[in-house]
Amino acid sequence: MPLKPAFIKDDLAQALKTKSQGAFNQVYEMYAPTLYGIILKIVKSEENAQDVLQESFIKIWKNIDAYDASKGTLFTWMLRIARNTAIDYTRSKKNQDKIRMDDHFVHIQKIPTDEITSDHIGLRDVISNLKPEYQHVIETVYIYGYTQEQASEKLNLPIGTVKSRIRKAIKILKEILND
Repeated sequence: MPLKPAFIKDDLAQALKTKSQGAFNQVYEMYAPTLYGIILKIVKSEENAQDVLQESFIKIWKNIDAYDASKGTLFTWMLRIARNTAIDYTRSKKNQDKIRMDDHFVHIQKIPTDEITSDHIGLRDVISNLKPEYQHVIETVYIYGYTQEQASEKLNLPIGTVKSRIRKAIKILKEILND
């Protein structure tokens, strides 16, 4: 049974705080399409947006007691939860992708330069497709075994530049290797 509009306008948050399933269903019907659109713009995948939307509504349900009407409307509170959940999802996904790419290169770090075989020459061919500034950083860290800090000193670059070039290079290499 749908809730009356006056009830929705005045007491929806209060009904949610009492864990009313009807109120939750009404909130979902009212706001899910809008929240989904915002989430989709952040995660850029319909399937992932559905997952993030569900996770957002679970957080809304579990944390409704934290909602304070004096700080904003129910919708803006829900929007903030959905947006933060989507951002957290994309950050964790990027970190997972980075970790997976780092795993592809872990074995390279342990190869002394005098033991490079023809298998590793193929990798050098792939690395040679990168811009020189990315090549130097990747070779220094992953082929010659320097730490990022040591590479920063050796290449006379700030540590942040070394890290960002490694990230960009790994992303490019991933695209090359997936083609």
